Amino acid sequence: MAAMDRQEIYAWVARHLTEMFEIAPERITPEARLYQDLDIDSIDAVDLMVKLNELTGKRVLPESFKSVRTVADVVDVIHGLVN
Repeated sequence: MAAMDRQEIYAWVARHLTEMFEIAPERITPEARLYQDLDIDSIDAVDLMVKLNELTGKRVLPESFKSVRTVADVVDVIHGLVN
């Protein structure tokens, strides 16, 4: 995956959350909390990490994902990987 800005990454993450977990696009905002607002549980989070690994071609370390709470946090992790 080539370098992307945060807005491009956000659009990419939002699209994948919609596709993978059938979340209505209007529910996905940068501030949306994965567990409380979007009903993404720990198994879903692992699935999301696997998808991020596949699509970025880089390994998302579980330690870096432990502090992820919001969609913006996911964007930050990806931004750190691809830039």
